Amino acid sequence: MKNLFRLIRPKQWLKNVFVLVPIFFSGHLLDVDCLYAGLVTFVAFSMIASSVYCFNDIIDVEADRRHPVKCSRPIASGAISLKQAYGLMALMLALSMVALLLLQQHYWKVLLIIVGYYVLNLAYCAELKQHAIVDVCVIAFGFVLRLLAGGFATGIVLSRWIVLMTFLITLFMSFGKRRDDVIRMNDTGEAPRKNTIRYNLVFIDQAITITASVTLVCYIMYTVSPEVIAQLHTPYLYLTTVFVLLGLLRYIQLTVVDKRSGDPTKMMLRDRFIQIDVLLWALSFLIMIYIM
Repeated sequence: MKNLFRLIRPKQWLKNVFVLVPIFFSGHLLDVDCLYAGLVTFVAFSMIASSVYCFNDIIDVEADRRHPVKCSRPIASGAISLKQAYGLMALMLALSMVALLLLQQHYWKVLLIIVGYYVLNLAYCAELKQHAIVDVCVIAFGFVLRLLAGGFATGIVLSRWIVLMTFLITLFMSFGKRRDDVIRMNDTGEAPRKNTIRYNLVFIDQAITITASVTLVCYIMYTVSPEVIAQLHTPYLYLTTVFVLLGLLRYIQLTVVDKRSGDPTKMMLRDRFIQIDVLLWALSFLIMIYIM
């Protein structure tokens, strides 16, 4: 049972919090109907993502066996057979579809987004992740699809700045993860994946700098946007930019100085600085939107 849970990677479900972002940023956090729709979509996305993780480990089983860390994964280590993995993959897909039936509105729109996400990520696991730049763009677009699913499920119209920020911040983090692959290739002489040879530290560092900078600009544009100020009834959102800047700088520090960008989710869960920064950002946002 433990290995089955490791295969579906429940810790990675944290990524699906992006489906709740529309609720938070629109000021509907206290709306019960929106929260219900958001949580249902979160569960559906978590199940479909776990199905993708199963497929990824099935496809990568031989490469994982040669990897110093990934060799301990359930399929690569032999703890779970390929037949069991395919069965679990199908089960997670079925659970996702069942969860979607609980939606009270916009069922077909959310279903279309999730099916699109599933097909895109199966293609990513099978082929697209072998192509440099395409791989990180697919990952970032997957988070945009999470955001769109949350917007459709709740009936919330998304700001163009939110969509851009979601793509950029996840692209930024994806480049950080690729940096870890390049470092491992430089140390061992073996590329963790085929596309790693199309990256190097100079390119990755420049890409990280560019995406971080544009992300910060997009966030500032969001906080001073007239439509956002009118919707949320506060002109002070720009003050939260300091927390976004600190978060980006800390992530870059962990990536470039400490070389700890191999798993962004683990980094977020373990780094106290980032946790406190995100908490202060969220609290300041909550105070400005829901209290002031």
